[in-house]
Amino acid sequence: MFERFHEDARQTVVLAQEETRLFDHDHIGTEHLLLALLRQPDTVAARVLARHGLDHDGMGDAIARALASVPGDDLDADALEAIGIDLDAIREKVEAAFGPGALDRDPRSRRRPWRLGGHVPFTGRAKKVLELSLREALHLKHNYIGNGHILLGLLREGHGLAARVLADAGVDFDTLRREIRTELG
Repeated sequence: MFERFHEDARQTVVLAQEETRLFDHDHIGTEHLLLALLRQPDTVAARVLARHGLDHDGMGDAIARALASVPGDDLDADALEAIGIDLDAIREKVEAAFGPGALDRDPRSRRRPWRLGGHVPFTGRAKKVLELSLREALHLKHNYIGNGHILLGLLREGHGLAARVLADAGVDFDTLRREIRTELG
């Protein structure tokens, strides 16, 4: 599929990897693809998104807020307790096997594959976006995938963090789709 990628679509993947590093994430998600699209101001996707008042910094802030609002450990502990799982008992067993404080290590200290020059994996949703971008290109009878097609794929997937922050920003997906398709010809 990547052989069909136009230069701006390839650049989107490269910039999504950079966005992943900036967020210190160990995956490429839909949010990283959206930010990568917005970092290319002279492309179809960025122009259409800009007409809707969206820019890289604003969407980056919205994504950071959305990530910060993910329920914390207390809610998770309460939910597990409600189904009969005792976290204290689990902690005791883990510490007996792996040593005191084994569960207290900073999760960011784990090895990131890209820090070792390895591949940054795509989430399932991000992979789906890329697959849908191919379908969008074929539907439009294009023999290439551009970043406009990737934005159409993001909209069509519709459930990732990128779709959520776009919806929260008041973007009408149907209107955006029509505008992208018009730009793509």
